[in-house]
Amino acid sequence: MKAYTEKEVNDKLDKFEGWEFEDNAIHTAFEFENFKEAFSAMTRIAFEAEKMQHHPDWHNVYNTLNITLSTHDADGVTDKDFELAKVIDELLG
Repeated sequence: MKAYTEKEVNDKLDKFEGWEFEDNAIHTAFEFENFKEAFSAMTRIAFEAEKMQHHPDWHNVYNTLNITLSTHDADGVTDKDFELAKVIDELLG
């Protein structure tokens, strides 16, 4: 799978609210009411990511969740990342 160029990534990101391209990956963050809500969101994402065999890099502190997506095998952002970003947006949007 071939990674997109920076321009291609930024063009595709026009369809994704709240996502940014930096350091060869796409990033977003969510804030929830509390830790339980954040962890629940992570669990929902985890089930979908496992089905897709594509897993996010993420960081959770109390009620915040920061998500980074890139395809390590391709050393950049690919269709897999945009597919998972779409699923995340649908789950949490």
